[in-house]
Amino acid sequence: MPAAPDVLEVFLAPGEFWFGDEKTRIRTLLGSCVAITLWHPRLRIGGMCHYMLPHRPHAAAGEPLDGRYGDEAMELFVRELRRSGTAAPDYHVKLFGGGRMFAHQHAASRHADISARNMDAGRELVVRHGFRLHAHDMGGEGHRNVILDLWTGDVWLKRAPRGVQGGS
Repeated sequence: MPAAPDVLEVFLAPGEFWFGDEKTRIRTLLGSCVAITLWHPRLRIGGMCHYMLPHRPHAAAGEPLDGRYGDEAMELFVRELRRSGTAAPDYHVKLFGGGRMFAHQHAASRHADISARNMDAGRELVVRHGFRLHAHDMGGEGHRNVILDLWTGDVWLKRAPRGVQGGS
């Protein structure tokens, strides 16, 4: 998994978004948040978002897009596709995250369970925007360290059980 010296390494904090070319590796650390990865196999471009909530509670018209919200992060992807002249079906899409971070979440209602809401939103956004889901690793407990290499489209995943520090 080592990267070449000329590769740009990007770490996404919660709410961040990145779209780049084949000389890029993107990584993030997830808890209840969700990451969507996109990769175009022919052009070797793609990106990742790390969203915290499905949508903004009180969006006002004219506000800039905010990657903390799944629907707005997806719109950032759509803008990059337009800019690159590519189409959603051409991408390999993968979803990660939505881990339960607290033991009491097992009994929580689906509406109150942010992990479940984030996972539902991710799946729905992929379908609504015409992407095909190629793989996912969602739910369960604990954190996920996710790394996307844009030169191959490989996604590396390391899980950490609940109680280990890190993630969002």
